[in-house]
Amino acid sequence: MSTSIKIHFLGASGTVTGSKYLIQTPDKNLLIDCGMFQGIKKLRELNWQQLPAKASSIDLVLLTHGHLDHSGFLPRLVKMGFKGSILGTAPTLDIAEIILRDSAKIQEEDAERANKDGFTKHNPAEPLYNISDAEKAINRFQKQQEAEWIEIDDNIKARFQYNGHIIGATFIEIDLHGKRFVFSGDIGRPDDALLRDPKKPESADILFMESTYGDQKHIEEDTSGKLKQLIDETTQNGGTLIIPSFAVERAQLLMYLIWQLHKKELIPASLPVILDSPMGARALTTFIKFPDWHKLTEKDYADMTDRIHIVESYKETWKIIEDTSPKVIIAGSGMVTGGRVLTYLKQYLDREETTVLLAGFQAEGTRGRQLLDGAEEIKFYGKYYQVKARVDILDGLSAHADQTELLDWLSEIKKKPEHVFLVHGEPQSLDMMRVKLKDTHGWEAHIPELYEIANIQL
Repeated sequence: MSTSIKIHFLGASGTVTGSKYLIQTPDKNLLIDCGMFQGIKKLRELNWQQLPAKASSIDLVLLTHGHLDHSGFLPRLVKMGFKGSILGTAPTLDIAEIILRDSAKIQEEDAERANKDGFTKHNPAEPLYNISDAEKAINRFQKQQEAEWIEIDDNIKARFQYNGHIIGATFIEIDLHGKRFVFSGDIGRPDDALLRDPKKPESADILFMESTYGDQKHIEEDTSGKLKQLIDETTQNGGTLIIPSFAVERAQLLMYLIWQLHKKELIPASLPVILDSPMGARALTTFIKFPDWHKLTEKDYADMTDRIHIVESYKETWKIIEDTSPKVIIAGSGMVTGGRVLTYLKQYLDREETTVLLAGFQAEGTRGRQLLDGAEEIKFYGKYYQVKARVDILDGLSAHADQTELLDWLSEIKKKPEHVFLVHGEPQSLDMMRVKLKDTHGWEAHIPELYEIANIQL
């Protein structure tokens, strides 16, 4: 007798944010990832809607990794009635804990600022969730070993497999009634300075594949050389180099690359290099706690953190801003959607001697994308700020596999999957990846729409 499985595409379908995939089975209901929507207003507003599935009916959440677009909706899910456990690798849950607390704090502060300054249509403005909500989600975390099968039910088992991208990140394999479901999560890149190469799945009957860069190949760039060049050009001009950075992995990688330039005496020993990202600083501790998940030695870590000043208070942020001498600042967030980087941009964005260096994917509708596209002004804190600073991007720093690397990640799957779903990409990326899969492997892939339900007979 066949078993019917329903797949609900609750996020990252036709877009790169809000990853959520609900598998409804006769035995258990599993949610793979529970991300927050980011980017354009139309997407952000989805975070406030009720899910088209009962949160109380979900038995388990399995997280591929801790990024906000994969874990940031968890407090809302708990608020909506979810009472199950949240599973992930130990570093993933460590990172998710940091990110959820930070997200809740930012939302509380943003709501408070909006109410105080009156730039809100809501009376009063409310946070999506608060710190108490975040703690309730964190209390449901259950750490799992990488590469070990977990028995979920008589007919269901799952395991987390190393995937690069950020510390703790995995793809998830679920064996369900004799069929293997593979959720790629976000796939990392080979030869990363800090992380090992991603593992590759050996079989997949039903495959859910990210396509962030499904339409392109990363530019082969001398990242360290470009970083040195921009540091030299900006500081010799008397300016400040501001690098909006993702707090997890990207901030640590930037620190590592700048420390390497210092170690090789390619940048002045006297040049201040500052990490101003409370979340980035806390994420650094995850690297110390889980040495088996990355390449950084204990000595490297100590030397790197000795060279780079880590800001400990918001009061210190203002002291740094008031010092107009040349410096390098790494500050969250990576897509300029919030965080300390906005405080710096408020003061430095209208100065021609400033350089804003973007260091990763900039989603549609984010301020990072606006800067990349040449915006003459950007809006934050309810006001418009002129862009006179130079804007550049480090193309070689992406933590996402490109089209060639995505295809290579699939190279050990010998048997053609019965179903391939392309997710976590913008429309062009998704469609180009669909065509490429057809041309190279002969695989037919489907691009689901948001809230689509796929019925699969096992």
